[in-house]
Amino acid sequence: MNDWNPASYAKFASQRLQPALDLLMRIGDLPAGEVIDLGCGTGIVGRFLKDRFPRRQLTGFDNSPAMLAEARATGSYDELSLGDAAGWQPERSQALIYSNALLHWLPDHASLLKSLTSFLEPGGWLAVQIPNQNSAQSQRLWLDLVAELFPGRFDPAMAPSILTGNEYIRILEPLGAVSLWETIYYQRLKSVEIGHPVRQFTVSTFARPILDVLDTSEQDALIKAYDRHVEGVYPLLEDGGVVFPFRRLFFTVQKDGG
Repeated sequence: MNDWNPASYAKFASQRLQPALDLLMRIGDLPAGEVIDLGCGTGIVGRFLKDRFPRRQLTGFDNSPAMLAEARATGSYDELSLGDAAGWQPERSQALIYSNALLHWLPDHASLLKSLTSFLEPGGWLAVQIPNQNSAQSQRLWLDLVAELFPGRFDPAMAPSILTGNEYIRILEPLGAVSLWETIYYQRLKSVEIGHPVRQFTVSTFARPILDVLDTSEQDALIKAYDRHVEGVYPLLEDGGVVFPFRRLFFTVQKDGG
């Protein structure tokens, strides 16, 4: 895919930050070792990780040069690295692998989670948050419209995806002490540009791989069609904003042996 657009992603920064902080608060005491912000993006969580674990080496890792440039500007990280998180292999064991809104972009979660847990110190933590919104109309509408307007251009298998809670429990329980939960955030979105706020929220994330297969005129046509249809699902309020329920799945694993 094309590189991420940090400015577009940051338009709803407070809504994206809250789940990250909720995840952070569920992490217990760490053993000796380093902390990795895996999929750090713009580094929005970096200062909170540094505040919580001030004497730890904190590394940010992401596959987007544009996002890493923003993360570097925060001054929160001791080190930043560019690469594919699916193939990440640290040189040293980690006390905490923190991953906010990343795993739905990566394949083979069963193998990935076993691999990530193997990189932890005994007693170390894996903490993950994943948007669990694929069945919502906000996401389905992108897939339905691209299939209608540009048949065969986008493979739905390329959309971000996650497993069920039961599947994650089955994968994670052999790896350590597991806690898994879901939260629906009733987000109050204000319009920050022309178009429906839900489109503005999803265009920089879920819709990225869909828009990437289209040329500029086709992107414009799809966006306009989305704006026309989405208001029937998420009605605008008098001020032009909207209430947007957004479901997220969380889990932590503390590795055995601590």
